[in-house]
Amino acid sequence: MIKIAVAVTGASGSIYAKVLLDRLMQLKEQVAEVGMVMSDNARTVWQHELGKKDYEKYPFKVWDKNDFMAPIASGSASYSALIICPCSMGTLGRIAGGISNDLITRAADVMLKERRKLICVVRETPYNLIHLKNMATVTEAGGIICPATPSFYSKPQTFEEMADTVVSRALQLAGLNISTYKWGE
Repeated sequence: MIKIAVAVTGASGSIYAKVLLDRLMQLKEQVAEVGMVMSDNARTVWQHELGKKDYEKYPFKVWDKNDFMAPIASGSASYSALIICPCSMGTLGRIAGGISNDLITRAADVMLKERRKLICVVRETPYNLIHLKNMATVTEAGGIICPATPSFYSKPQTFEEMADTVVSRALQLAGLNISTYKWGE
């Protein structure tokens, strides 16, 4: 059983965060604990894109974005992965620059320094050169860039199913055993 932290930023793509949180609720046999932090913009975008505040319904530990006393702000905590979903380019840039100005960027810094899994589900299009260089920097530091680019092999029929093609991949990268479509199987 592992402990996973989830950070939600204000990038478009709240459906990815919702599907991720829903999937984590289903994985209780593999996940000992889920902790969550959201930026202010994440709440605004979620309400705009999904039309509700159902991010409040999840039974996970929730930390304020400025709570540097939260366990994920320290390397002594035993969280094995941080999934930032969706990850804004501003957040990615701050992580790449080593700027820990809130709990999200501090937790990302902790994951990198402790050689634990940092998975950034980046959501932007097109990418400019700064975005690409920041992705390279985070990758070179040990992070994983998992673009919010759905696959269509499984023939998804709904937005949730499309988002799940990305979320399932992120959860697999975090070390969870996920039952999902696999090419050729």
